[in-house]
Amino acid sequence: TRPELRSLGGLYRIWFDLGATQQYYPLLHSAFWFEHLLWGDEPLGYHLTNLLLHCGVVCLVYAVLRRLRIPGALLAAAIFAVHPVEVESVAWITEQKNTLSALFYLSAMLAYLRFDETRKPSSYWLAFALFLLGLLAKTVTATLPAALLVIFWWQRGKLDWRNDFRPFVPFFIVGAAAGILTAWVERKLIGAQGAEFELSFLERGLIAGRAIWFYFGKLAWPVELTFIYPRWNVDTAIWWQWLFPLAAVAVLAGLVVVRRWWRAPLAGWLFFVGTLFPVLGFLNVFPFIYSFVADHFQYLAGLGIIVLFASGATLVMRRLPDRAQSLGKLASLVLVATLALLTWQQSGMYSDLDTLYQTTIARNPNCWMAYNNLGVHFAKDKLDDAAAIKFYRQSLALKPDFADSHYNLANALVRVGNREDAMAEFNQALDLKPNFAEAENNLGNLLRGMGQTQEAIAHLARAAAMEPHDLEIQSNLESALLAAGDFDRAIEQGRIAIRLDPDIAESHHNLGVAMARAGQNLAAVHEFQETIRLDPEHADAYGNLAKTYAALDRPQEAIATAKSALELARSYGEEESARQIEAWLTKYRMQQSQGGPSSQPAPSQKEIAKPPG
Repeated sequence: TRPELRSLGGLYRIWFDLGATQQYYPLLHSAFWFEHLLWGDEPLGYHLTNLLLHCGVVCLVYAVLRRLRIPGALLAAAIFAVHPVEVESVAWITEQKNTLSALFYLSAMLAYLRFDETRKPSSYWLAFALFLLGLLAKTVTATLPAALLVIFWWQRGKLDWRNDFRPFVPFFIVGAAAGILTAWVERKLIGAQGAEFELSFLERGLIAGRAIWFYFGKLAWPVELTFIYPRWNVDTAIWWQWLFPLAAVAVLAGLVVVRRWWRAPLAGWLFFVGTLFPVLGFLNVFPFIYSFVADHFQYLAGLGIIVLFASGATLVMRRLPDRAQSLGKLASLVLVATLALLTWQQSGMYSDLDTLYQTTIARNPNCWMAYNNLGVHFAKDKLDDAAAIKFYRQSLALKPDFADSHYNLANALVRVGNREDAMAEFNQALDLKPNFAEAENNLGNLLRGMGQTQEAIAHLARAAAMEPHDLEIQSNLESALLAAGDFDRAIEQGRIAIRLDPDIAESHHNLGVAMARAGQNLAAVHEFQETIRLDPEHADAYGNLAKTYAALDRPQEAIATAKSALELARSYGEEESARQIEAWLTKYRMQQSQGGPSSQPAPSQKEIAKPPG
């Protein structure tokens, strides 16, 4: 959970501020918010939560299949529990949206099946409430009413408006609204638009046909699974690419014919393809800039094929002699054990960032995202900027128009002292991504460090306008304005920072410095006192408060406060600060003893504290 969302105000923003989180899944981010209260940034708690959620989903799969009286319910649940394609959804903390939404999806399905049998309103509204919760965790839940209609058709052989379609009208309306909102968020807020997404309808059809068989193939033969698969080159002029959608249509046509004797295969196929539909390429989703397919996209969809296989295998085994049935059960155990072993091996890929991205690169050498993320890992976790720069350049060699790699490279170049090249990379990132607030902020900080204060303020002001809730950006703008002598705007920015989080001592201190330099000494005293209340060991606040007291001709308070600042500086071994405070105190006492002017200059620019963050 982002730092600015960890408060109660942040929880409010998760629900009511579009853009506060990357995707509008407020229930998911509320769960992360709560989990962060429990165990902070330690991964173990999140992993255990995801694992428990997956276990709950497995139990619900079994319960739903038992209620539908589908043969092989235990085998299907066991295969789903340990199939390697599910590893990404369970081992990757981000995909808690899959396990959480699936829990509500299947709970809603179970409740609606109860309603279908009893027609009790309580079961209907329970199913609807669970459906809404699922949508708030991930929008794939919107496919639930269509999936249930497939199930009812499989059970009865036909559907009617009054009993089957009409009760789902509210479900379809709410699901469609959630889908439209998610599509808008993907395009406008996450960035699922641009050259990578400019695909014709025919090209999207080629993607969909190939994706269907890709997912089916990974279910049937789960080898060479990877975090990011290569992004296909889609071309309507290449004849063999048409074989995938034509084969999908041919299978559908064949199953439509077979339905006269056996409806289950068509039902399983429709569930599989229908649940996959949101990620088949007809709608823009941000991960398509990396790849058109991902294992976590078929967390629920794979049940259509898994259940069909398990039930078919069970029905075949029941018709065999007893001895053959025993061999069939043994084969089922071997299958589940083999899948479990493959899952154990696949889970190892997610043990740490090095393993994850190095394995991804080994299986997908052109994965520019993996190179970029390895660079971030080396820069932040290993503090090895030289290696990070190398990875960022490899990423850009594969994808020169990736703004994030230009931005990350710029930050690394700043840290190694190469300011000119860093400025060029920041500007390149902004050319590619004009609304890149972090790049505007860091470029502003770089320009300020180079003495180009007005240019820095222009960039920081743009960043602050883009991210009005980002405390670090607002504080950076405040410091730049203060350095430029624009005290009124600096005070305005300081108040914005305090509104964002009134419990940050540094924000109060910076505002106090701005007020003191603007001559608003009484107001400055209040801010310095608030700083000390929040952080009783803030030596700079004591020093600046002493000087402000002196400016107000309150010598006793000025001397007492300066003594506190001196004691703190000495206790922290800050000898230079201690000498400066002692020199000021000596000079001030002499002025008082000689009856000289008591007024002292406001704190100097060098006394401005660094902004929080």
